[in-house]
Amino acid sequence: MEQMAKYDVIIIGGGTSGCAAAYICAKNNLKTLLVEKNNFLGGLMTGGLVIPVMKSSVKNYNCEYYNKLVETAKKYSSQITYKDNNDGWFNPQLLKIVLDEMLSNFSNLDILFETEVLDVIKQNKIVKSIILKTNLLSLPIEAKYYIDATGSAEFSQLCGCSFLDDENIKQQNSLRFIVGNVDIEKFCKFITKVDKNEDITNTYRNETNTNNELHFTTASTWDTNKYWALDEYLKKGVEKGILKEFDRSYFQLFSVAGAKGEVAFNCPRIHNYIDNPFKYSLELIEARRAIYRLYRFIKEYFEGFENSIIVNIATQTGIREQKRIKAKYVYTNDDILSAKTFNNPVLQADYPIDIHSDSINNSVLIKNICYQLPIESLMSADVDNLYAIGKLVGADFQAHSALRVQKSCMSMGEAVAKHIRQRLFPDAKI
Repeated sequence: MEQMAKYDVIIIGGGTSGCAAAYICAKNNLKTLLVEKNNFLGGLMTGGLVIPVMKSSVKNYNCEYYNKLVETAKKYSSQITYKDNNDGWFNPQLLKIVLDEMLSNFSNLDILFETEVLDVIKQNKIVKSIILKTNLLSLPIEAKYYIDATGSAEFSQLCGCSFLDDENIKQQNSLRFIVGNVDIEKFCKFITKVDKNEDITNTYRNETNTNNELHFTTASTWDTNKYWALDEYLKKGVEKGILKEFDRSYFQLFSVAGAKGEVAFNCPRIHNYIDNPFKYSLELIEARRAIYRLYRFIKEYFEGFENSIIVNIATQTGIREQKRIKAKYVYTNDDILSAKTFNNPVLQADYPIDIHSDSINNSVLIKNICYQLPIESLMSADVDNLYAIGKLVGADFQAHSALRVQKSCMSMGEAVAKHIRQRLFPDAKI
């Protein structure tokens, strides 16, 4: 009979939060298995092209992994620090190599790529073992603790967990893409002339922080709460028949660290039919059509894009919100707005309540003072040895919209790893 492999912790999902959890578990001498369905790590940061990391003020609550990520990315020339001191501008392709470097050198950490969970064996409220399906065979694996970092809650569903469904609205998703062979200098002169609002459009070059390369950020939406200079051009694209009206809904561009001449697009938006796979699949087809429409538009209307080419379309959809686990403590919008404090906070952040809508003037962006999140919001209410991290955080819809960003998700992964270490070895110092 085949011997069952045993671990202290099994992490399902090698994305933003899962990699953080794996790194801290391994560093704290836990025998760890990281299971990833793709053939690379990073999730939406790499496969989804979700760059840069959105800036969120923290007070060093569970930021060890993030700081190590920045340090390692620097060595691979895949990171810059922007003018607002946001050091989370990464190169999504090189980040795959960076994450391999960070996680593959631990003797107590195994990584399985192109592997998914086939089945879960439970006893009462405890997950005893799981069956993994690889390209070659199925493997029975046992652990003391499990962490769902899938983003879609695939593992938690297999475990029979309950989920929160307290809202009829959903976040709108995006399918990101990257355009190369752009004359960045020419484009930056163009956009700073068109848009004088530096809160929306700005550029930055620094010998140390950007390796003396010119970087930028700019954006536009169809919302009328403020004037968006680039929307005047998008309207022309609609009038000429190059764009559709919905293409104007959200339009955001960033330069890419360590990739001269490349521009990352945080668009087009996708209507959220995540619970209907047929409609969702049609949305992905329409999103790729929208990418080509946007590409034709920028070549005609934006200086610097004349000789540009599409070099990358995300292999993962930028899903902002899908399922939220019913946790031991359901974190709420009131907890954020009141800045409620907790004895052992997972994180401290100030990223705003940020809800993307598919209709004009219905998106929400509410700035917050610093808020905390308790570990209990990452612990399943139904399974005693299961944690759910990242976008699965047990929070209501509004609170989730602030917590879902990458820096906070990394802190969640790190905090859970430390919490498991403390449960396994109560007398050990972390």
